[in-house]
Parts: sequence; structure tokens; C-alpha cells
Amino acid sequence: MQYIQPRPSSIVAALYTARDLGVDLAILHGPSGCSFKHARLLEEDGLRVLTTSLGETEIILGGQDVLEKVLIEAEERFHPTRMAVVGTCVSLIIGEDMEAAIRDSGITTPTIAIEVHAGFRENIQGVMAALVPAAAAGWVSEDELERQRRLLAAANEVERLRGAAYKSYIQPSRGDLKHVVAARLRECIGEGKKGIAILNAKKETAYMFADVLLALHETWPDADITYFANLEDVGLDKVRRDAARILQGLRSGGVDPELHGALDEYGATGDTFGRILRETSPDFAVIAGVPHAIPAEYTEGIEVFSITNGPRQVEPLKDLGHEHVVVEIDLHPKTLGVREIVESEFGAVVRSLR
Repeated sequence: MQYIQPRPSSIVAALYTARDLGVDLAILHGPSGCSFKHARLLEEDGLRVLTTSLGETEIILGGQDVLEKVLIEAEERFHPTRMAVVGTCVSLIIGEDMEAAIRDSGITTPTIAIEVHAGFRENIQGVMAALVPAAAAGWVSEDELERQRRLLAAANEVERLRGAAYKSYIQPSRGDLKHVVAARLRECIGEGKKGIAILNAKKETAYMFADVLLALHETWPDADITYFANLEDVGLDKVRRDAARILQGLRSGGVDPELHGALDEYGATGDTFGRILRETSPDFAVIAGVPHAIPAEYTEGIEVFSITNGPRQVEPLKDLGHEHVVVEIDLHPKTLGVREIVESEFGAVVRSLR
């Protein structure tokens, strides 16, 4: 499909994956403005991002010498435990040999070269561009590499079939008014209806989506709601640490969810949660994170309350038959670098009904 709406960048995906791999310093080998916003955001999460600031001279004559100098300075000044050199469109076009620069620089810090650019149609290719050299360096096992490959394919398929990539263009929307949706939720609970609350979130976004489950329990502790979450102890180290912190936060708040899948398995858990919906036959379901992972066949006859962070996800969710869709704007920046559950806008509105 030829998209005419902006799509996630594979360079940014590579940077996030480097962070998940325990890299604490990344060097973007390209112009100083490349991926500027996300580079700044990632510094809030412990990943220092430097740039070789390639300009016209380097584009003509090559930038390997510049990269070697930045590698040496990065090691001497910041003493990182792991580094990654991340490619850009410029480094691709001028044919930079980043592995040679790492070798010739003489640095001793474990460092991988991530050959990536923004020309990939799917951002998951940026993830694999980081994982493959990481596996070659022994940072992840071959089994984990293949697991990640399967999960990425599943997540990509969900986006293509039911997510923000199911059309060439989707009109952004802020979704339904949160106080109206919360009021309807109160009506369902007041009528004694049976509910299910599902956290199926992507990585660190779960720090805020989990708050929806807490808000439900705090506001209606005696409601007939069963809780589920994708917080199993599986995946890369950071993913597992995040899951453990979030699960502890939920349990401290009185929510002990049944666990299905991990925080990097959000795209592959749709049928699992779908079967749970089919077996338990709730009157309503609150699904936070990636609601569209669950195929529509499982939610027929159920009043669905969806909480997403994508303005372009509202239309697809409505097409799936979800009656209520609310959007947590700017959720991602608010969950970078945090170590405990963050209050969501919808959670705050729900709590106001106590």
C-alpha cells in the first residue's frame, strides 16, 4: 500500500530498540537534525544520543573520520557500557562503512553498527536492523531474535488489518469525550453488568494504560470486573523490568490481573484475549493499549470501551464496532523515563466520579 499519511520512522525504531538492548549511548551518523525530537525524548529515558552532524563537506568527501572522532570522544567523555552507531539516509547514500569506523577508532566499548535509513516502508525493519547485529554481538540469543521477528510480523499484521495502516489516509481524531464515556461506564456498573478490563499495551506505554485498570478498581472496587494484562516476565531486559514495575504497581493498588503475554507481545495476544472474551461473555469490556489487536469476531455483542494513544486509531476502532473510543494524547512522551504507573486523563476522569 502507498501511504499518504506520515508513518513511523525506521531510524527512530532502531533507536528505541537500541535502548531496549541496554545501549546507553547512540550516535546518529547523519545531519544534526535527523530524528531530533525522538533523540531528545530518548535522553529522558537514559539513552544519550549524539550526532556526527554531517554537512555538505562530509556528504561530498565522506564522514568516516568524523564518526571515528565522535566515537572516541563519546567513550572518553561519557564512559558508556554499550554503544550503537545508527545509520541515516545520508550515511546510506554516501556509502559509509560504519563497522570500519568502529574498528578503526580503537574504542573498547562494546559497540554495534545499525545499518538503517528512513526509506523502509515499515518501521519494524528498523527494529530488525538493530536486533540482527545485537545477536551477532551476543547481546541477544538466536532464539530471542527469532521470537522478536515473529512478534514484529504479528504487530505489523495487526496494524495493516485493523490499525493505523489499514488505509492510505486516516483522519486524526481525539475520540469520544472522556467524561461522557466514563459516565456510560458508571451506568454499566451501576446496572450490575459484568465486565472485563484488559491491559494489552506496547512496552513503556503500559505505565499509563495500566492506570485505567487502577482507576476502575479504585472507583468501583465492588464492581463485577475481572482484570487481565500482558505483563508476563518475557523479552528483552528493559521490557521485563518495566513489566515487573507495572505489575507491582497494579498489585499495590489492589489489582492482581491474570497474565497473558508480555509487553512486546501486544500484537500477538489478540486471539488469546479474544478467546477469554468469548469464554466469559461479559456485558462490557475495557481494553487499554492496543485494543485493535483483538479481532472483531470476539467483541460482537459486547459493549467495548477502548483507550488508545493514537488519533489515527479512532476510525479503525469505530469500524471494528467499538462503541466508545478515547485517546490519551501525548501519552508516549509522558511515559519515557518513568519507573512507576502514571495517571492517565481517562483514569482521572473516572476517579472524579467517586
